[in-house]
Amino acid sequence: MSAHVLVVDDDRDMLRLLSMRLGAAGYRVTAVESAEAALTQLAVERPQLVVSDVQLPGKDGLALYDEIRARHPALPVILLTAHGTIPDAVEATSRGVFTYLTKPFDGKELLEKIAQALALAAPEGEAVPAQESWREAIVSRSTRMAELLAEAKLVAASDASILIRGESGTGKELLAQAIHKASVRATRPFVAVNCGAIPEALLESELFGHVKGAFTGAVANHRGLFQAADDGTLFLDEIGDMPLPLQVKLLRVLQERSVRPVGSAQAVPVDVRIISATHRDLDEAMAAGQFREDLYYRLNVVTLTLPTLAERREDIPLLANHFLARLSVKYGKRLNGFAPEALKALATASWPGNVRQLYNVVEQVCALATTPLVPLALVQRALRVPSVEVMSYAEARHRFERDYLVGLLKLTDGNVADAARLAERNRTEFYRLLQKHGLTPGLFRNDGHVAD
Repeated sequence: MSAHVLVVDDDRDMLRLLSMRLGAAGYRVTAVESAEAALTQLAVERPQLVVSDVQLPGKDGLALYDEIRARHPALPVILLTAHGTIPDAVEATSRGVFTYLTKPFDGKELLEKIAQALALAAPEGEAVPAQESWREAIVSRSTRMAELLAEAKLVAASDASILIRGESGTGKELLAQAIHKASVRATRPFVAVNCGAIPEALLESELFGHVKGAFTGAVANHRGLFQAADDGTLFLDEIGDMPLPLQVKLLRVLQERSVRPVGSAQAVPVDVRIISATHRDLDEAMAAGQFREDLYYRLNVVTLTLPTLAERREDIPLLANHFLARLSVKYGKRLNGFAPEALKALATASWPGNVRQLYNVVEQVCALATTPLVPLALVQRALRVPSVEVMSYAEARHRFERDYLVGLLKLTDGNVADAARLAERNRTEFYRLLQKHGLTPGLFRNDGHVAD
């Protein structure tokens, strides 16, 4: 599929010209006339490139770039500028804009710059995200995840150490595996270890290995996980739980690029790419003296933060059906999907356990399902947690207005004049609002205010 380019220009003739030229070159083009419209489009679908005029009504192209950079730091932007705004465009390139072209621009040069920007953002021949084999295990249509995966693909091409942050169950190991598959080390081993699941006494031996006789029970030489991952990737999950003495030894391994097995005087060279992950706040751990600052900066060359499942709700139906298709094979059942009410219950649940919890819920309903369509009752039984209430706009506005009025009356001890003044409304209008919500000011006075 062709690359998707978002074009922004308030000149309709220029917008039409750009759309025709890029369309003829094989690109899929979305054209909008303002920065606000561009930001809305970005929330709907992330393109591979943005081409924007600098002079736009309201928010200009430079302000648009700043917002794109904040939300989508890996998304390349090309600015089109008139001669009067060249200094601004030059400054923008120093802040990260891919390049700028002055109007009237040469069409061939524009296409060359676009090709260069796309080659930098996504290597030639790369398929759209849904078809990329390196991340095929990550099921998502979320724009937030699309941005994260774009950043992951960029950093995968380097050998930089990566720290993946995210709550438990968000898929940190899955992302680490995807980065490994997208790297030049893809054909070499990917080795994962949970630093919090192995007792401290055994973790050193597991990581660095040991020689025969190093300790009681060491009846043979043992290659550690660093050696097992040589030329490949070592994933250190829950790195925040690693004991301080081992943090010192890990730092030495990263600095010297060699390991010394327990009981050995000989160091063994290793070439390993480190990806670590944690659900802990390492900044707090450093402040508390529980995590070494020098190790933190060795591991945290690039940070990738996985969103919670609640922050990517558009993925819930997709993931639920994906898991159901896999698990129905495992359980030997013919399941066609979820009833609409069941899917809505899944989409509005709070999901403290994130994707892992969703998988477990789908597995439970799959095991218990007796009909081709999973009913609401089974989903509710599996969830065992309250759902997030989804209100209509009118209901949400009504509730906010009532709570706002209650807050004002509590603040002013039921004094309508003071409350109306704070709300910047006249007393007559304020009384109408109180009547609309059935609120009696006298109930909020000190001698008889309403309970919370």
